[in-house]
Amino acid sequence: MLRIVADTKEVVPEFLQRRPLEEQAVPESVKDRIRTLFHEDLSPQQVVERILREVRQRGDAAVMEYARLLDGVTLPNLEIPQAELLDAYSRVDAGLVDALKLAAERITAFHAADMRQSWMDFSEGALGQRVAPLSRVGAYVPGGMAAYPSTVLMTAIPARVAGVKEIVVTVPARNFADSSGVSPATLVAAHIAGVDRLFCVGGAQAVAAMAYGTEAIPRVDLICGPGNIFVQLAKKMVYGLVDIDGLYGPTELVVVADDAADPAIIAADLLAQAEHDPLAAPVLICTSADLAHRVDAEIESFLPSLQRQEIILASLLNGGVLLVEDMQRAVQLVNEYAPEHLSLMTEDAWQMSESISNAGAIFIGRDSAEAMGDYIAGPSHTLPTGGTARFASPLNTHDFLKVTSVISLDREALKRLGPAAIDIARAEGLSNHARSIELRLESGE
Repeated sequence: MLRIVADTKEVVPEFLQRRPLEEQAVPESVKDRIRTLFHEDLSPQQVVERILREVRQRGDAAVMEYARLLDGVTLPNLEIPQAELLDAYSRVDAGLVDALKLAAERITAFHAADMRQSWMDFSEGALGQRVAPLSRVGAYVPGGMAAYPSTVLMTAIPARVAGVKEIVVTVPARNFADSSGVSPATLVAAHIAGVDRLFCVGGAQAVAAMAYGTEAIPRVDLICGPGNIFVQLAKKMVYGLVDIDGLYGPTELVVVADDAADPAIIAADLLAQAEHDPLAAPVLICTSADLAHRVDAEIESFLPSLQRQEIILASLLNGGVLLVEDMQRAVQLVNEYAPEHLSLMTEDAWQMSESISNAGAIFIGRDSAEAMGDYIAGPSHTLPTGGTARFASPLNTHDFLKVTSVISLDREALKRLGPAAIDIARAEGLSNHARSIELRLESGE
């Protein structure tokens, strides 16, 4: 079931190699669907370019047209009224409502502790930064393969904690038991998270609508959230017109385990990651071939009772087990791969974690299930993928803030610092820069 590969240090296994977003493998089924819908062979980039152009030119009409074409739904209205969010509580189990509220409380508390503050130093006039929230942000919540109320909480709540004035969420309409085509649990989560406006539209057309603005959907300052390759390509193409939080590929999990680790727990975590998406990448790095085979046997025993088997089997082909000589090599490989999720199931997990510089989220110890991070631990589960954890961070309040520098120098600071600024300006050949400072120095004599 799992590919088990011995580390050679010369050849990196295929399942630890990275591809740019544009070069990610596209299943044949997706290519066939593109040919069927567009009547020609288009790449995902070409599809997205077409959708962006159409939405920019024709607004809501194009959004609704692509909803019919791509999602198979007819949308009488794009926006879901707040009354429908409230009404959804009656169609959601009370236990789930309580669970979503508990998750919201923990996500709020975690991100409140992360808030950046304005500051000012008045020692030489005034120097500092004003930190302010963005006016309006848009969160994309996937809905193609399942409903994700957790993603509503994990994207909207950090924005709300940051003080964003208006939070817009888009989620694809599907054949759920609700008039809007959106899962009642997602509607409840939107209400709990304090979403201001919710639209039942998905795909690249939702990104385009939030980037350009349409008759119904307002233009936003930042678009955040996960999504498939079409959504991420759209985010990449509109960046600069609006800000984005990052580009997210298929989900990833690396488990680093020693001989003392429980193979059933490891197998359960790998399978949990595998059920997300056929392109997900569950990986185990360990020193023991015996552990690797025991984990593989546990996966075999779990599979017959699992739902989403087709997705899981496809995902397992993207991952595998890498046998290394020692844990030092495991740490090196983790830092090179920079996984979205890293689970450390070793006796010295805390000590090992101090050597990890590249990971979206680190889960330390047996009881820190990655699924707890997905739902209720507190940090946002919107994490850097595709190796971007080398330089990117999880979604957090800082993504929803902007900083303005404040400079008000007093006379003494100008006299002390001005000559150095003049020298630098003249070295750069910008004599008027220098003169603008000299005039101030001369006029105050």
